[in-house]
Amino acid sequence: MASLPARAVGPFWKWAQRRLGLKKLPWLFLTPNLLSVICFSLLPVIINIIYSVTGSDNLYLQDRRFIGSDNYSTLMDCQNYLDASSCSRDLFWRSLGNLLMFVPLQVIFMMGIALVTAVALNGKIKARGFFRGVFFFPVMLSPVVVAMTWQWILQRNGLLNGILGFFGAEKFSWLADSNWAFFWVIFVTVWAHSGFFMIILLAGLQSIPGDVYEAAKMDKASAWRVFSKITVPMLRPVLLVVFILAVIRSVQTFDEIYVLTGGGPGSATMLLVQYIYETGFAAQPRNYGLAAAASLLLGAALLIFTMIQMKISGGKK
Repeated sequence: MASLPARAVGPFWKWAQRRLGLKKLPWLFLTPNLLSVICFSLLPVIINIIYSVTGSDNLYLQDRRFIGSDNYSTLMDCQNYLDASSCSRDLFWRSLGNLLMFVPLQVIFMMGIALVTAVALNGKIKARGFFRGVFFFPVMLSPVVVAMTWQWILQRNGLLNGILGFFGAEKFSWLADSNWAFFWVIFVTVWAHSGFFMIILLAGLQSIPGDVYEAAKMDKASAWRVFSKITVPMLRPVLLVVFILAVIRSVQTFDEIYVLTGGGPGSATMLLVQYIYETGFAAQPRNYGLAAAASLLLGAALLIFTMIQMKISGGKK
């Protein structure tokens, strides 16, 4: 019975081998994956490019007119690039400025916490499996659940003000102040995603040969020297992967911030992905071309950054 499916498809594979030959037969196995990549990755990019060079609030391509690079020119139209209010699309530049502050801070804190946590949980401690599960647990939660939980904690009558009020502090609207709102969106996103990168770094740590640490122990090397001279250098390829993934994830942050603050107060926590969403889907009239142009600029920047980072890393080997 177990060989029944194999016998059923056997004649087809024999026919395919005769028609295609052994060299071309692997392409038949790759066809489903290639079709999936074309339909869900390549085709959307091509459609996005077409939208970025067309105008009108019509959704269907046949109803849109070709306008060339006008959408890109509109986004770049500024008298002073350091002053968002002087740009024709000031929200685009404000969200870009927020992104340029958000990404470095989030990535630095997220990688630092993930690395320290991975090193600690790689040691011989009690209930190690339990603590690994605890640190990874936020990753399994929906971003909306994460944001709504922290929104409940940070609201004026929320848990945080309740705890602080017990010590005599006055209630504070944490998400209504632009500086505190920006701090909390970084905190919440780091809390939600650092466990994922901790697992990757933990796998990298476990691939380091144990005899290297034994030799360092025999030489009576300090814990800091072992970490800086053995752990970090041998973990560098994994750190590069984590860094690139963390930057891409950080740039694409949308769900938590949209639910937690809605990009506010004002535009203090609006990032570029939210601007693209607002422009293409929430604003009236919907400007699909401008949203497509902004998304392509973001994708191009990420691609260039990744290529530069991998080139630099390759040159150090």
